Amino acid sequence: MPGTNLTREEAQQRAELLTVDSYEIDLDLSGAQEGGTYRSVTTVRFDVARGGAESFIDLVAPTVHEVVLNDDQLDPTTVFADSRIALPGLLEGRNVLRVVADCAYTNTGEGLHRFVDPVDEQAYLYTQFEVPDARRVFASFEQPNLKAIFRFTVKAPEGWTVVSNSPTPEPKDNVWAFEPTPRISTYITALIAGPYHSVHSVYEKDGQSVPLGIYCRPSLAEFLDSDAIFEVTRQGFDWFQEKFDYPYPFAKYDQLFVPEFNAGAMENAGAVTIRDQYVFRSKVTDAAYEGRAATILHELAHMWFGDLVTMEWWNDLWLNESFATYAEAACQAYAPASRWPHSWTTFANQMKTWAYRQDQLPSTHPIMAEIRDLDDVLVNFDGITYAKGASVLKQLVAYVGEDAFFRGVQTYFKRHAFGNTRLSDLLGALEETSGRDLKTWSKKWLETAGINVLRPEVQTDANGIITSFAVRQEAPALPAGATGEPVLRPHRIAVGLYDLDAESGKLVRTERVELDVDGELTYVPQLQGKRRPAVVLLNDDDLSYAKVRLDEESLKTVTEHLGDFEGSLPRALCWASAWDMTRDAELAARDYLALVLSGVGKESDIGVVQSLHRQVKLAVDQYAAPAARESLLARWTDATLAHLRAAEPGSDHQLAWARAFAATARTPEQLDLLDALLEGTHTIEGLAVDAELRWAFVERLAAVGRYDESEIAGEYQRDRTAAGERHAATARAARPTPEAKAEAWASVVDSDKLPNAVQEAVISGFMQSDQRELLAPYADKYFEVLKDVWDARSHEMAQQIAIGLYPSIPVSEDTLTRTDNWLASAEPNAALRRLVSESRSGIERALKAQAADAAAAE
Repeated sequence: MPGTNLTREEAQQRAELLTVDSYEIDLDLSGAQEGGTYRSVTTVRFDVARGGAESFIDLVAPTVHEVVLNDDQLDPTTVFADSRIALPGLLEGRNVLRVVADCAYTNTGEGLHRFVDPVDEQAYLYTQFEVPDARRVFASFEQPNLKAIFRFTVKAPEGWTVVSNSPTPEPKDNVWAFEPTPRISTYITALIAGPYHSVHSVYEKDGQSVPLGIYCRPSLAEFLDSDAIFEVTRQGFDWFQEKFDYPYPFAKYDQLFVPEFNAGAMENAGAVTIRDQYVFRSKVTDAAYEGRAATILHELAHMWFGDLVTMEWWNDLWLNESFATYAEAACQAYAPASRWPHSWTTFANQMKTWAYRQDQLPSTHPIMAEIRDLDDVLVNFDGITYAKGASVLKQLVAYVGEDAFFRGVQTYFKRHAFGNTRLSDLLGALEETSGRDLKTWSKKWLETAGINVLRPEVQTDANGIITSFAVRQEAPALPAGATGEPVLRPHRIAVGLYDLDAESGKLVRTERVELDVDGELTYVPQLQGKRRPAVVLLNDDDLSYAKVRLDEESLKTVTEHLGDFEGSLPRALCWASAWDMTRDAELAARDYLALVLSGVGKESDIGVVQSLHRQVKLAVDQYAAPAARESLLARWTDATLAHLRAAEPGSDHQLAWARAFAATARTPEQLDLLDALLEGTHTIEGLAVDAELRWAFVERLAAVGRYDESEIAGEYQRDRTAAGERHAATARAARPTPEAKAEAWASVVDSDKLPNAVQEAVISGFMQSDQRELLAPYADKYFEVLKDVWDARSHEMAQQIAIGLYPSIPVSEDTLTRTDNWLASAEPNAALRRLVSESRSGIERALKAQAADAAAAE
């Protein structure tokens, strides 16, 4: 649909012409239990700067029945085309538009998503509008800087609850008439409807009272730990309101755990939707609770960053996402009585690893990206926008000082409340409060792409005394295909000196120097005359955003003692550096495995442990020399079983090792153990083989051919839930037979009937790293169908296929050639070209890493 791809130029022209006052939206959802379509009636009041001008309003709908502009009936067959309604002959000043349409429920997680719970067979609805999908539910001027007041009226089935941005009213004859919202953007409006279960509370402090609500499906109600969710929410309210010096800007705050959600959560004003996998129905590690808390705080921070003050256009998306990402981690780290004060360790371990990976892809871009149209922004919710941006903000806080930073943020909110902003608005406020000129900083950090490398250069005398210490900064060439030039940047970093404590055996920090690094070489005279330590760690405390390398002596100590760092953050920084070296083919996959095996048993941070599990599997599957892959996998699997048996009964580490073991179990004896744990004929003290862990075992046994349809169906009978349905789909697609692969492929590619979450589950099962020969025929099939699938499916569904089914498992030069030929001949649009080029980059990196691993063997 060509009309769905709004360009920045079109948005600017429309914003210059129109000022939107209000929407009145009437939706008849009374037939939602049956599905199909629903009646949508939209009345929009807006002002026009020039009489006689033309514009358009956006709508994605099967049928438009009526278009009335200023009492003139327009012919829908004439004015409605390509998901736009043409608005000719506009009046200067106030205009009124009424649109009556039939809109469609979706199963893609876009627009108004409809899900039927297999437990109670009831329908549950929720909206997801970011980036451009409010137009799937009501006619709208779909761009962030045309803010308006919204009034929703909804007719729903008997016994349902309806939630929106405004407080939930008492229904009358099953009609819910909501009060008008403040001025907000279309993409953060929301409706959630169905027989949801709810728990309510209130946030009260200093005379302020904000109603709080938590919602989920009744089939998950027994698992809803609402007290813990309310506790994190109140922590966020306390800390954000103090730091932002601006009261929570909406009338209530609901958090709704909804099914089949594509993202982690969405910051709808006062009505946040969150994927309901965060309602944990089985035992999970503390890292999962920390991750959920981060998501809760991220969305709450958005009530200010993004909802109260919104970017003018999507090139400043980072103003929303980078700030919310920084704020979530800062709140966990600094809020009194926080359960996760080590959140910067998690940030370094997860967020920055994501950012470093993204910044080395051919699609790397400045934090403040050039967004030409909606196609660009749809693929721009990435590691640059979230994680690199937040990392740079963390450095900015160190650079200008925390007090000055938050004073600038406070000025920004007060100056632009319920308005739209650009980068210059924020920088101006920060310059006022910090007294620093941030234009050069912005140019180098926000408006250029790429990553720097920092290396220590240490010289000592015969007695081990430092005679010279410098930090060398490199700006590697940007990846092939990326635009821009490499840049040396100013960094605020700390240098940590660590020595082994003879009594405890721990690596303890003995010295810390904080300084500004700029240019190619920065000397650190403060360290001259000090004894050379066992480890020199650049970017200690993780203040800046850069790849850090260890000098030879430090690397030797870290290789032997990485698990012995006293603090979790320096361990995480060294783990991240080692992983980055592996990805860069500077450290062989077999040596990375050896490093992990030597240190992971001493790693106390469960989030780091779980990341190491994922990274080792990827390293062995993708980065190891093919001839060594099986022996390395066997070595790793033996280690996972040993750690599982040695772990403290009932501990997070025991559960994590059980999952790691299940992911690669391969010998008959190991597979017999999984089978016995499922059947209950063998137990491991403290290990609860509950619903989710059972499915992890079942999926592995299916992937190796131990379980077939009868066993999978039997497990689904034990767990006839939405989660069980997804797991069963994964297990069926994982079976190692040509028939199972053909069935899975057809269900995703040849049909468009699968809901988003089930399609994702099938793709996950289909792509098994130890089924290379079975998957080989699908490389050609992928490139044959990709363009047609992309053109025919919605963005979310097409993106799942484009990324998930890319032939990444048979790592070969042939895959690169096929990809290059397709890119040259298929003429994909920019968004699809980007996704395929990113996947191609993964193959290229894996080939280099495999060569490095083979060389290490020789």
